[in-house]
Amino acid sequence: MYTSLEICAGAGGQALGLEMAGFKHVALIEYEKDYCNCLRYNRPSWHVICQDVRGFDGTQFNNQIDLLSGGVPCPPFSLAGKQLGADDERDLFPQMLRLIEEINPKLIMIENVRGLLDKKFDSYRSNIISTIEHYGYNTHIQLLNASDYGVPQLRPRVVIIGIRKDIEDTFQFPTPNPKATKTVGETLFDLMSENGWKLAKQWKSQANKIAPTVVGGSKKHGGPDLGPTRARLAWEALGINGKGIANEAPYPNDLSNPKLTPRMLARIQGFPDFWHFGNKKTLACRMIGNAFPPPVAEAIGNQLLKVLENEQSNIRGEKKIS
Repeated sequence: MYTSLEICAGAGGQALGLEMAGFKHVALIEYEKDYCNCLRYNRPSWHVICQDVRGFDGTQFNNQIDLLSGGVPCPPFSLAGKQLGADDERDLFPQMLRLIEEINPKLIMIENVRGLLDKKFDSYRSNIISTIEHYGYNTHIQLLNASDYGVPQLRPRVVIIGIRKDIEDTFQFPTPNPKATKTVGETLFDLMSENGWKLAKQWKSQANKIAPTVVGGSKKHGGPDLGPTRARLAWEALGINGKGIANEAPYPNDLSNPKLTPRMLARIQGFPDFWHFGNKKTLACRMIGNAFPPPVAEAIGNQLLKVLENEQSNIRGEKKIS
């Protein structure tokens, strides 16, 4: 079993996907108590360390971890924010770089928003890559769309991969397969019709595309919704009322566009139905919207496993020759 240590674990989207690929989590570092409770509830066997990553000492795991991963906070680079980058107090890239040096993992996986690729961050991004390479890694960086890997929303995300230079670098990003991705209607039809909504089939035929990117919002905002006006218009084209989140599916004689429930949002994000986000709607939606889709993490994790398996094969071959 190959080992993983993850920082900024959130509600477990990336961790779940990597687990499905075959990684065993040695530790998950997460700062927010509600997120820690979510992780522990869904996976009691996971070792969740609920603390600020700035105070986490990685030297205790030096040369013991196959994969160091993390979706460091996106607001410093998000188009929806002020894009302060390194000047944003939430920027945790320096902590990830510190832990790479302290832990010296075989592989690295870092996820962030598309805004990281903006020209204004060219220098900052180049510094991240050059630092990782200085620590002894080959790097790969690519923009991936979740809809290419079975998730019914666009959700573009930048993924940075590091392969330690003493390991043969056979890594390739997963091959996109957008044709295998269901529409919003296909994804949510059973949930929309669970209360006997008479217009469910009609709605399914209208919701015949993937969704816009699901947003999670922040603590500073009010109740949950599906984003600003532009996003809500895109949801409206799918027959969804994006001005709020519902507690349950529409009733038989409802005539207006339905709102999504947290469970529906979670499914659009690629979470399995058994993953529980608690009973507070606003918090649940923030957890879901800020997560990394598990199917995308699994697809990347499968490719990372191939690198590790190839390394083991090479080691066995060397032993036979000797």
